[in-house]
Amino acid sequence: MTHKAPPPRAGLSRRSFLGTSGAVGAVLGVGTQSAVAQQSETAVAFDAWPKIELSVNGKHRTLTVEPRTTLVEALRDTLGLTGTKIGCNQGQCGACTILMNGSRVNSCLILALSADTAEITTVEGLANPDGSLHPMQTAFAEQDAFQCGYCTPGQILSAIACIDEGHAGSADEIREYMSGNLCRCGAYPNIVAAVESVRNSRGG
Repeated sequence: MTHKAPPPRAGLSRRSFLGTSGAVGAVLGVGTQSAVAQQSETAVAFDAWPKIELSVNGKHRTLTVEPRTTLVEALRDTLGLTGTKIGCNQGQCGACTILMNGSRVNSCLILALSADTAEITTVEGLANPDGSLHPMQTAFAEQDAFQCGYCTPGQILSAIACIDEGHAGSADEIREYMSGNLCRCGAYPNIVAAVESVRNSRGG
């Protein structure tokens, strides 16, 4: 049996299809380039970026920030305070935890602009002026409450707040109120022990 090729569809050939596709692609390319150029023209110039005032680890700082800059980016990239880590960048791991006006926050979720006039404490600001460590830093070292150390700055600041908030009454309560800080190395029992140690040294 002889198979006959189906007749070509009216009004459409491979040559005309490719030609039309090329024309459409060219138009889309021009449109994309035009959109990029327009976006570049409307970008905010550096000298027009807003300024914010912060108290960071007891020092007054004035920062010029791009409006989309997050607080963790401002701390790390502008002030060089790289103790505050970027983990998930979605507020889920707690590596970027700092104290803002005395409360623990995920600095990756906060725009630097919204922190204007705030009082910020990072891990670099915990040690005493004479260089001696904060009791929580000492407890983490003594209890071996870290392994790779990436999450440790956020863990320590969260642990300080956990006690200050009155949420360190028991090991279970500590686990509950420290659950926003993840340790991929699994040092949780030692972290709880460190928090309990500082709590006990304060008299409960």
